[in-house]
Amino acid sequence: MDIGGTFTDLVLVVDGRVIANGKVLTTPSDPSVAVETGVTRLLEHVRAEDVAEVVHGTTLVANALIERKGAATALVATRGFRDTITIRRELRYDLYDLFLEMPEPLVPRRLRFEVTERVLADGTVDVALDEEEVRRLARRLRREGVEAVAVALLHSYRAPEHERRVGEVLRRELPGLYVSLSSDVSPELGEFARTSTVIANAYVLPLIDRYLEMLQKRLTGLGFSGALRIMLSTGGGGVAGVETARRFPVRLLESGPAAGAVSAGFWASRDGREDVLAFDMGGTTAKACLIERGIPLVAREFEAARVYRFTKGSGMPVRVPVIDLIEIGAGGGSIAQVGPFGLPRVGPESTGADPGPACYGQGGDLPTVTDADLLLGYLNPDFFLGGDMRLDVDAARAAMARLGDGLGLGLEETAAAVHRVVNENMASAARMHAIERGRDIRRCTFVATGGAGPVHAWGVARNLGIRKLVFPPSAGVASAFGMLTAAPGFELARSLPSPLASTPWREVRAAIRELAAQGTRQLVDTGVPRREVRVELAADVRHRGQGDPITVELGAGLGHDPARQVEDAFERTYVRLYGRRPPGVESEVMTWRVRVAGPLPTLDVKLRTRPGAQARKGARRVWFEETGRVQTAVYDRYLLAPGDTFTGPAVVEERESTMVIGPGATARVDPVGNLVVEVS
Repeated sequence: MDIGGTFTDLVLVVDGRVIANGKVLTTPSDPSVAVETGVTRLLEHVRAEDVAEVVHGTTLVANALIERKGAATALVATRGFRDTITIRRELRYDLYDLFLEMPEPLVPRRLRFEVTERVLADGTVDVALDEEEVRRLARRLRREGVEAVAVALLHSYRAPEHERRVGEVLRRELPGLYVSLSSDVSPELGEFARTSTVIANAYVLPLIDRYLEMLQKRLTGLGFSGALRIMLSTGGGGVAGVETARRFPVRLLESGPAAGAVSAGFWASRDGREDVLAFDMGGTTAKACLIERGIPLVAREFEAARVYRFTKGSGMPVRVPVIDLIEIGAGGGSIAQVGPFGLPRVGPESTGADPGPACYGQGGDLPTVTDADLLLGYLNPDFFLGGDMRLDVDAARAAMARLGDGLGLGLEETAAAVHRVVNENMASAARMHAIERGRDIRRCTFVATGGAGPVHAWGVARNLGIRKLVFPPSAGVASAFGMLTAAPGFELARSLPSPLASTPWREVRAAIRELAAQGTRQLVDTGVPRREVRVELAADVRHRGQGDPITVELGAGLGHDPARQVEDAFERTYVRLYGRRPPGVESEVMTWRVRVAGPLPTLDVKLRTRPGAQARKGARRVWFEETGRVQTAVYDRYLLAPGDTFTGPAVVEERESTMVIGPGATARVDPVGNLVVEVS
């Protein structure tokens, strides 16, 4: 189950086969209503008591941070450091904006408290913790009506004892208080990012705790008795049990997009494609992610609730592992309007699920990307959601005509302009995302998912110079499907900064063993056999004097010569990224990372086909940038079998999405069911 901004997607897999899927409008006021509606429909195909596992992804955490609808939260910091989250990094994300707006901290200054204690950077205690002061603070928190507390003491990543003691005292004095410790949530170097992360975790902790409890009750009421697992933002190796999700809800920030990337990697790797650009476009946003050797790239820090959605530095940093993706406000519901200089502008504002695009017939009257796609002939008004939702062509035409009046264009010209603009917006974002990571995007296979992704894939890939496109089966609900292909897993980290030449290896090995044991316990508690838990090690390494480290992979653990092992891995990774290393500069390790993962689900997904059936279902006039509006063949996705081929222009319809294939392209269904398109 994947709750998106516009639609909630569901997929039911039985014995490796997709038996049914569902797509229902999200209910923003209570997302569980849409979940219950969709699940009830799927229960027409299977008994609830026979379901072994339910995997869930949600945007609830991201929405709570953006909309500021979390709990009344307090911060406990080392004396003299309560204003860290206001001081931030002392960087301006726009040097020339005289009215620069920084994000308001989630914790107001009156709820930021200090305690007497001090730990030095090497982990030694300089000032002991005043526990009586903590007890007095608990009484103050009770008077203030605080529901959650974030504890972020100086250098707790190195010595967490003071934080743990503060947590014990507060829980004893205030039973029922939600307490998050930075040494548990993000024990990493970087005071501002660590404090921001633990505050975000505490802020959404009560909300997610109650939501997951309610979700379990709803599923139990429907007859489910199997395991409930939650998709994390890490994607591969990123499905956790409910208890882990309740402790670390901040790790759910990008669970839906992460699942979409995992799904793209799953389908591409089944046919030997390893370097992939995963493109997922839904009703509200579009996401792009690079996948190498079947594994999505992962970032170590993410910005939530940006003041300016696409401006780095304008949000609150959350230091947890997350799929490294670019997200822009370009979805089916993105609003088109007259921009500067009288040119069309699309997004980032969206109509969402309520009222939705004008063609949904729910009261919306603003022109959107979906309205443009309908008028250009890409969408069949009688087959949207398989015919469950009929699109209103007249409403779309009226909304687009009003935009055309402002642009001085005719109806078809206006719709085409909207389509071209949104395609170029997404292509530009994906191109920059790849350039910043030193990748040549033209070598990638373009895998399109999401309700609107297959509609726009042809135009986006064409703008990027990519010549091979892949449309997986049930591409419109790929994020929900991806949750069933991800392994149980978790990543833990601890900063122990030290020059590589003088690293205290005994302390490092002890920390790695502790992290591995902690992660293994979490997986075993969710039902993964201990013997099947896989442990992998990585480290954040940099040249002394550099600002940011890079993460290098170290395999299953440290060998007999760990310094050489780390140095060689750093050398390979650095040269691959930047071409060469500066001579004579010492390396230093900042953070050690341990990833634990269970076995991948064994899915042998088979296509539902009817041999000998006629896949071509008709034709209609469709607009293409290369040719204008031309007569175009329309195919039924469910009747295309492995080995089938045809040429563009063509439109391929399935219940959850529509695939648009441009003139001159060759399409074929590969042995695993992907629709593969080669650009001539």
